[in-house]
Amino acid sequence: MKRFPNKRVVITGAGSGLGRALSLEFAKLGWKIGIVDISDAGSRETLKMVEQAGGNGEIFHTDVTDPDAVKAMADHFFSMWGGVDILVNNAGIAVCGAVGDVPLEQWNTIFDVNFWGMLYGCHEFIPKMKAQGGGHIMNVASAAGLLCLTNMGPYSVTKAAVIALSETLRVETAPYNIGITAACPMFFNTGLLDDMKSTDPWIKEVGKTAFQVGHPADKIAKKLIKAVIKNKLYAVPMVYGKILWLNKRLTPNLYYNLTAWLNRHGWMKPLYLKLARWGVLSK
Repeated sequence: MKRFPNKRVVITGAGSGLGRALSLEFAKLGWKIGIVDISDAGSRETLKMVEQAGGNGEIFHTDVTDPDAVKAMADHFFSMWGGVDILVNNAGIAVCGAVGDVPLEQWNTIFDVNFWGMLYGCHEFIPKMKAQGGGHIMNVASAAGLLCLTNMGPYSVTKAAVIALSETLRVETAPYNIGITAACPMFFNTGLLDDMKSTDPWIKEVGKTAFQVGHPADKIAKKLIKAVIKNKLYAVPMVYGKILWLNKRLTPNLYYNLTAWLNRHGWMKPLYLKLARWGVLSK
């Protein structure tokens, strides 16, 4: 990584799942890891694994829904480390269900974490990266933000907002040598479903099935780090994700009208379960 000779990365949501996998992959590459999470126990376990992988890191307790806490976290790492090369905005939760069924309180909660948490990170880190002469931010969105699967409204909408934020920043930060990547994986094996809230048992079953046949988190982490190294805007690590996204971009009306027709006739839900079993939603 010639762009980042100092090898300093801060990762939110690093106490489990993709955040932990990214921490371990960066550790193997000799990076210093800022392990940021609301779970101190999870952070301590990640730090232990980072050290076992030959890396070193530092824990910082942060609730990403609190702008003051995010500011304190950014100030700490830039002050104590002398700068940060990469910020990975990864902390996120899952809330699913049909619009009208999901309580508005849960919509507010998922926006607080999935969107505002990432915006706070960008808001605090970008001025500091400008001052140091550059850097990179990876915002972990989801293919759900590109493809908008039914009954995943709260999750998909927040991830689509993160993608829009990333696209905006790609142009805004270009004069300051700051790269931006929107990570858009499909279903893969993480702990995201452990605390998932959903008003629809079907989407839970789809997610669980897709997770079981999906790639391990470390494989996705490797692909996302490669996308950052290559300074890609979109990181869509799954083959089927790329195919479905291309289909939507080329024929958007067909993409949605076909799914709507299937749903109207009661065929969509069993079809998506089969697609999940076949790995189409996770590979």
